[in-house]
Amino acid sequence: MPDILQRDERIPDSMVGIRLDQAAAELFAEFSRERLKGWIKSGALTLDGATAKPKDKVYGGERLVLEAVLEDAVRWQPQAIELAIVHEDDDVLVLDKPAGLVVHPAAGNPDGTLLNALLHHCPALAAIPRAGIVHRLDKDTTGLMVVAKTLAAQTSLVGQLQARSVSREYAAVVTGMMTAGGTVDAPIGRHPKDRKRQAVTESGKPAVTHYRVVERFRGHTHVRCRLETGRTHQIRVHMAHRRYPLIGDALYGGRLKLPAGASEALKEQLRSFPRQALHARTLAFVHPASGESVSFSAELPDDLWVLLDGLRADGEERT
Repeated sequence: MPDILQRDERIPDSMVGIRLDQAAAELFAEFSRERLKGWIKSGALTLDGATAKPKDKVYGGERLVLEAVLEDAVRWQPQAIELAIVHEDDDVLVLDKPAGLVVHPAAGNPDGTLLNALLHHCPALAAIPRAGIVHRLDKDTTGLMVVAKTLAAQTSLVGQLQARSVSREYAAVVTGMMTAGGTVDAPIGRHPKDRKRQAVTESGKPAVTHYRVVERFRGHTHVRCRLETGRTHQIRVHMAHRRYPLIGDALYGGRLKLPAGASEALKEQLRSFPRQALHARTLAFVHPASGESVSFSAELPDDLWVLLDGLRADGEERT
């Protein structure tokens, strides 16, 4: 028997004036916008009990009801890709994602993704939207992710993400010497000219990042970033906005800046660092089944340890 999905949400007043498919994408974030459009057009997703069009405007207060059949994800093939599993039970799976692993299949990455690996590890995830994936990390960002193994767990985790009650802290190494920590409260949206980039823009969605200094070097800083929101590329965009771009960030980092008088070893290390220096180090949420708060941590990957050691060694040579 196919799984029947039933969801009921009220559109908040803050969404007044936006398109129905945009509102649905915010309220039912575990589903792709294209899938939600299809459900709107088919009548599986109704607005105040009536069918509507994806482009129809909402005014706040309307009731969105979703009743849909969840088909198996037959187009996604299970693949035997090794996973670093930190925790697993009947409801959730927490893993430590390596650099280079794309989370979800897309144009240019039809397979070899975390989703394909999850389907191999747990075939029952084929019946869960996006194989239970409720949030993402960029391809070259490492660290912790939680995956839902049941529809109930997925609904709970998505709700916690929307309520900003999931705690996520990242380790990052940025260019420039920070004098102190702080908060970036700046909306993020699609870059007006480059569709591959995000940007701080008045028309964007609210985005808040808190950061604090862990260790300072001669021309760089090791920081911890805590997310209140989870916008695409949020830490990368916010740190670049503050003029402290992440080491190795080809998209937002701009031209490589080398500290004056840096050793040749450090110069080569900075030139060759292959990814943005960002790692999701802690993750905490309310367990969907037990209702208890749970937390997990993941050590820095080897490449970040080596980078930090190189920055320290360069500073010691100057003392």
